[in-house]
Amino acid sequence: MTDATGPAPHDALEPLRAALAAAAARLAAARARDEVLAELVQPKPVLGVARAPRMADRGRVWRLGVLLLSADGTLHATGHVVRAERPARRSVLAESVAEHRAWQAAAVKGGIAEGETVNFDAPAIDLGELASAGASGPIVLDGATVLVRWNPGQPSALAELGRYLEDRVGLLVDPPGGST
Repeated sequence: MTDATGPAPHDALEPLRAALAAAAARLAAARARDEVLAELVQPKPVLGVARAPRMADRGRVWRLGVLLLSADGTLHATGHVVRAERPARRSVLAESVAEHRAWQAAAVKGGIAEGETVNFDAPAIDLGELASAGASGPIVLDGATVLVRWNPGQPSALAELGRYLEDRVGLLVDPPGGST
């Protein structure tokens, strides 16, 4: 379906899927550094006693700025990121620090190896929603052009997704000196 303003939004999805598949293939071939995609799970209380949350491993992803890309081409928006660490008894002054440490411990409790980078609260980008509503997470359709909002706080911070992927994949495949 095409109207007077140009191609229909769903026409942009096939090139988008192809670009995501090509990016995933390039990252896999280069054995680029990937990270854990997880879900924070709050276990049900036992005998009325709350249990500590844990993270459930949902696969591996490459972090490409505001996007997470899996090997099958699935996209997620970047959510929270922590490094899995065992809990340590430390004096905590700030609630946000305590929360961050609890997330780190939840990753280890869920079976994620200590030291792994863990992404969670990372909503999936729905390509059906993108086609019908013109946006899903940081991905935006402008006619037949797929854009990414690379700075969530700036509505005008948009870049063409193909160039954005090329830049971000390039940084993972061939990182600048001293950054590995």
